[in-house]
Parts: sequence; structure tokens; C-alpha cells
Amino acid sequence: MPLALLVVVGVAAPSAQAQAPAGQTAGAAYDTETGQALSAWDCNTGTVCFWTGFGGTGGRCTWEVADADWMSGAIKCPSVTAAEVRSVYNRGTSSAQGVAFYGDTGFTNRIGCTRQGQKGDLTGIRVRSHQWTSSLCD
Repeated sequence: MPLALLVVVGVAAPSAQAQAPAGQTAGAAYDTETGQALSAWDCNTGTVCFWTGFGGTGGRCTWEVADADWMSGAIKCPSVTAAEVRSVYNRGTSSAQGVAFYGDTGFTNRIGCTRQGQKGDLTGIRVRSHQWTSSLCD
């Protein structure tokens, strides 16, 4: 069972998905809904963000709530589900201790967890669902 490695360095729902803007430089961050260029690790308070690149770069999708199915749930993020997730930032503000993420839909096959307020790079994993959790990320 693969486990995600999180190296700690410290939702608006996507609807129509966009490709990286023309002329986007390697390692740049962009919003997958709008195509807008972003700063690395740009993630709104109260959300969890996942990127296709390391260091909060590449395509970014954000959620304010749990999502049991990234591919066909109410919030879809096909650009991230088509690629491996390489970074995460938990900017949640609720009483939850962390965001757990899973390799399968329906919150099964837990592969990682990021504590509230933390961000970091992952080993390059396929995520299919996530939820806030009241237990500590161990």
C-alpha cells in the first residue's frame, strides 16, 4: 500500500477546467478553473489546495468541503485527477485537525494527511477523495 510522504515547509469549486495559459513557464502555478497565473502556494484561507507540481506549482484545484469523488462528484478537478498530485496546502480554519486524502473514491485507501496550516510536497500520488478529519495526522 503506497503511502504519501509529506515534507512540511512551514472551497471554491472548480467547474470548467482550463489548461495552463499560453507562455506559462515551467514550474509556474495556475488555477485550473480560470487559467489565471498564481504565485506558488497561493491557497485561500478556509480551503485545501492540491497541485500537479512540486512546491505549490502546476495546476491547482481547491475545495472548501470534503469530496468523496474527485472525478464525478459535485466538484470536479480532471486536470489534477489525470495527473499525480505533487503538493498540498491545508488552509482550513475549522476545528478539524487535518485533511486526509485517499487513493480511492468514498474516502477509502488513505494515503496521506496534512495538518491544518501545513503545506508540503508529496511523492507524486493519485488522489481520488479527501475529507477533513478531527484526528491528528500521524
